[in-house]
Amino acid sequence: MKDESGLNDNGASVPKARDSEKDNGVKTAQDARNLTTVCYLEQNGCYLMIHRTKKEHDTNKDKLIGLGGHFHYGESPEECMLREMKEECGIVLTDMKLRGIITFVSDVFGCEYMFLFSATEYEGAIAADCNEGSLVWIKKEELLKCGNLWAGDRIFLKLLDERSEFFSLKLCYKGEELTDAILDGARLHYPEQPELGKNA
Repeated sequence: MKDESGLNDNGASVPKARDSEKDNGVKTAQDARNLTTVCYLEQNGCYLMIHRTKKEHDTNKDKLIGLGGHFHYGESPEECMLREMKEECGIVLTDMKLRGIITFVSDVFGCEYMFLFSATEYEGAIAADCNEGSLVWIKKEELLKCGNLWAGDRIFLKLLDERSEFFSLKLCYKGEELTDAILDGARLHYPEQPELGKNA
């Protein structure tokens, strides 16, 4: 999850919503100004992850997350994803697929809409270093057991394995506690082990 700055990645100011759009305290999607991408690149049963350790002020500090980031103005989700992969690890994805959209709602970080991709093929060599943390390959089954993974990430990582069709997942947080998870409009059983099978 990302914090809001009011600036896009190249430092340009993002237009604010008109006052009329904020009547009665109702926020618009533009107020969130928080569109991101993430990709889970799979090779030999492992996902390429970033262990976020290098940024001083990082909402993902010490977490394991997929590669991705914020949109630049005018980018499509695919353009954003390709740029972020090139910037973060030096490769060009050749078979990425948009798998779902994740809506994050947090009492601390606000709202974020994240376009979720998966991929298995790429061109180039993965960089030895990343300015956001360490690049690590982790077995998929081991990743789900890691303590430094966002709780909601376990749900959509499982969905990536269990479902081929596009999905929409809403995750609600209080601090780092996942309080609600809604898949394609149906509430999942959480914080107990999500019964994804009945919704898949």
